[in-house]
Amino acid sequence: MMARRRLFLKAGALAAAAGLLAKRGALAAAAQNPTTFTWQNWSASAQCTARALAAPTDENAIATLLRTSTGTVRCVGAGHSFSPLVPTDGTILSLDRLSGLQRHDKGAMRAVIQGGTRLAQVSRQLDAAGLALRNLPDIDMQSLAGAISTATHGTGAALPALHADVTAMRLVTPQGDVMDWHQERDADQMAAARVSLGSLGVITQLTMQVIPAHNLRRKVWLKPIEDMLAMAPELARTHHHFEFYYLPFTGYAAAITHDMHAGSEVQMPPSQDEDMLRDLRQLRDWLGKFPQLRRWSAARLIDADLTEHATNKSFRLLSNVRPTRFNETECHVPREAGIACVREVIRTLERRNEVFFPMEFRFVKADDAWLSPFYQRDSCSIAVHAAHGEAYDYLMSEIGPVFRKFGGRPHWGKLHNFSSAELAALYPRWKDFQALRQQLDPRGRMLNPHLRAVFGIPA
Repeated sequence: MMARRRLFLKAGALAAAAGLLAKRGALAAAAQNPTTFTWQNWSASAQCTARALAAPTDENAIATLLRTSTGTVRCVGAGHSFSPLVPTDGTILSLDRLSGLQRHDKGAMRAVIQGGTRLAQVSRQLDAAGLALRNLPDIDMQSLAGAISTATHGTGAALPALHADVTAMRLVTPQGDVMDWHQERDADQMAAARVSLGSLGVITQLTMQVIPAHNLRRKVWLKPIEDMLAMAPELARTHHHFEFYYLPFTGYAAAITHDMHAGSEVQMPPSQDEDMLRDLRQLRDWLGKFPQLRRWSAARLIDADLTEHATNKSFRLLSNVRPTRFNETECHVPREAGIACVREVIRTLERRNEVFFPMEFRFVKADDAWLSPFYQRDSCSIAVHAAHGEAYDYLMSEIGPVFRKFGGRPHWGKLHNFSSAELAALYPRWKDFQALRQQLDPRGRMLNPHLRAVFGIPA
């Protein structure tokens, strides 16, 4: 996503303005007529006109819908996936009314949470019980079921993605049957269902391994990009959470670390993300046709000596609100290839003078979910963004080949154009997943055009 902190501009260097909150609702759907609904995702990269919009209040209603309806059914959470996972001309099923922490067990350090619960709500309800998720992504508006299904992740060399902490789940199959799967008893089903792209059925409930609520200390500072690339592996090894954002056409990257903090004091400087983005956009608008002058100006405007510190509860530091909309591609490459890949991504990105959005670099630990991009390999995650309303095809046509060169696996919720053949070669358990999917959904009820293309299934 965008860099969390400002460009650290010297006072008076550029004007700043407050950002407007973007629409959050995935169901910002307006009725076209009494029987159809229009829907679009957060970034407007995916839209559809669906025959029906369903918002069941319980599991029985979901089972009845799946047994009695016809056509495709696709689940929606916050609509924050950039890839077209939701669009269908059939039924869009919202889990917003199946929400909340149902129960927790501090002895076993496990919590049972309904699938439609937004991550922000999960964090706050767990915190009230003295608990927390082990890690969080940098946006927490997603539903838990949606985040799990797309392999949503945070950062930390020793920390896996969210789905790795799922120990059990309830799922309503496309036939309307309710399945209870547990890691100890149903290892294969769980390995498939942890990251399923919503293709196995409707996830209504998840049991998550949790940890005690805790505070973090954050540090943010700037370094020249070559220094940052040299330091990155060691910073990832020595900090609980580490990531950096490269600021295009400036020569600088912003490092962000989070570490466990025993104190209870709160130090929370106001977020200046929107100011930083506005500064970067303004530099682009003023000097975009003169990249060397743009770099020269940025080097003189940036105050590289400033650092920022914050301490707070873990969920309040790890996740942030993102008012400014954008489109995004992200791939996960083997960790040993991470630095080489990001170097080439930066070179490719800066061939386009219109670029200004920061590029994000993170570390994620391996897991064993069959369709996890981190399946059996520690990874580096590289995310590239384009401002909403500006061209973004190059994210796939120009950045995509760089990711492929280094063995990248795409983030399922981000823009990509990997073919089914490419994906089958990247995932050792691809055929096993397809066999279980075919068993649970022989008629393809959960498949929209995008998933048919991803799985190589004719329309």
